Amino acid sequence: MSGPEYPALYLKRGEDKRLRAGHLWVFSNEVDTAKSPLPEFPVGGPVWILDASGKPLGTGYANPSTLICARLMDRSGRALDRSLITHRLNVALSLRERIRTSPHYRLVFGESDGLPGLVIDRFDDLVAVQLNTAGMQVMKDEIQAAIEKVLKPSALVWKNDSSARALEGLPEQVDVAFGAVPERVRVLEGGLAFDVDVLQGQKTGWFYDQHDNRDRLQPYVKDLRVLDLFSYVGAWGIRAAGFGAAEVTCVDASAAAVAQIEANARLNGLQDRVSAVRADAFEFLRAARAEKRHWDVVILDPPAFIKRRKDFKEGALAYRRINEMAMQVLARDGILVSASCSHHMGRAALLEAIQGGARHLDRQVQVLCQLQQAQDHPVHAAIPETDYLKGYISRVLPA
Repeated sequence: MSGPEYPALYLKRGEDKRLRAGHLWVFSNEVDTAKSPLPEFPVGGPVWILDASGKPLGTGYANPSTLICARLMDRSGRALDRSLITHRLNVALSLRERIRTSPHYRLVFGESDGLPGLVIDRFDDLVAVQLNTAGMQVMKDEIQAAIEKVLKPSALVWKNDSSARALEGLPEQVDVAFGAVPERVRVLEGGLAFDVDVLQGQKTGWFYDQHDNRDRLQPYVKDLRVLDLFSYVGAWGIRAAGFGAAEVTCVDASAAAVAQIEANARLNGLQDRVSAVRADAFEFLRAARAEKRHWDVVILDPPAFIKRRKDFKEGALAYRRINEMAMQVLARDGILVSASCSHHMGRAALLEAIQGGARHLDRQVQVLCQLQQAQDHPVHAAIPETDYLKGYISRVLPA
């Protein structure tokens, strides 16, 4: 076995099929623990991954204390070093520069960009980085050096506060690696500007994954009344106003988010058409129905209601409830934009939730457009877990 001198992680007979088909994950029950006792592997350390006969499948890293106990990084057996990371960053950058007109995008989307466990969002010359696995945490210095070489950013933020880190036995931390990070960082999208909080905001401060879907709003909102629920900093609602919506109401439970919606509306000269309300989305819809308020377009982009497979039944019911309640405040011939970022809520299940709510209200749903994550969040064809965002733009009519 030529290449770097890493410990060998042997798989059981027949457990190499998924990796050979293109997947990158190794589960702990697939490992031949007689040949390679998992507790002996350092957390996050590099390994060779081999099939039962000893044939190398490639190099990766291991975490013996997690269900996904190893991740394959390079099938040719290259060392997990700065050179490999730099190469992968350059390949990722070449795509983003083709599909985006400004340097505001997700530069690295984990497995889909050959860097499992790594997320990098770019805000012009500032980058926010998430190290979501122990293996990426071990390579932190090499990752920073590669980012500096490829992008030459003025500032780098380690936004290591995702729930995924707890599963890997890692602490939640937000640190500035270098540079000056302003209180608000500007994002450009669709000819509009948005100020976001990279240090304290949700995820890395902005949701690039809905960029392409927000672009699709234009034909549906001009001169109409729009309700944007779970609005965060107002991306959907303010984009709708930018497309000519007559009146936009943005709703979020966070006071900080509501203040930022108002600031972003002013930033774009849209404050006369955009208002922000602090409220729980379910409670807002309940009150709006009681008051017989209606909107021509309702946008639902909630946080994940289903984070674990065992929570599917309860989460699916929440998706049905919120969609049904949204239809109750839709105008007679209205547009519903409904999305889910729960991987466990599949595309068919989301449509079933929408249709279930519609039938209960004696409504008819015409699906006009299917939504998916933006191009800077590419789906790895062999890893269904990377295809997490789905949605529909639908017309809702009386039955």
